[in-house]
Amino acid sequence: MKRLVIAAAFLIGATTANADPIEGLWQTQPDEGAFAHVDIGPCGNAYCGVITRTFKGKSEYESPNIGRQIVIDMVPNGDGSYQGKVLRPSNDKIYKGKARVSGDRMQLSGCVAGGLICKSQTWARIR
Repeated sequence: MKRLVIAAAFLIGATTANADPIEGLWQTQPDEGAFAHVDIGPCGNAYCGVITRTFKGKSEYESPNIGRQIVIDMVPNGDGSYQGKVLRPSNDKIYKGKARVSGDRMQLSGCVAGGLICKSQTWARIR
């Protein structure tokens, strides 16, 4: 039994240690007074993020965006950067997206015009 517990602890630790830098719970930068918590995890060969909680100012509220996928098919480039798509809930538009993770911060951009015009946010890792 003791060996089983040790093996299980090892497997859990190995899974956490092998997590991709983009995986985790992130807090978005406020956009039009609101921000969200986004849980990013694997989806096929890419990474996707779903809104789990929403806030206006300091108060949590039940946004219709809870459960919506905001980070879509982000594929790692192997250097801490990713390419895919992002949804901006305030205008309900999907943009060509890119992200770069550095420690507990992620720079996320949504772009138009072939990537010539981009709007960026900095997200903070919660866990």
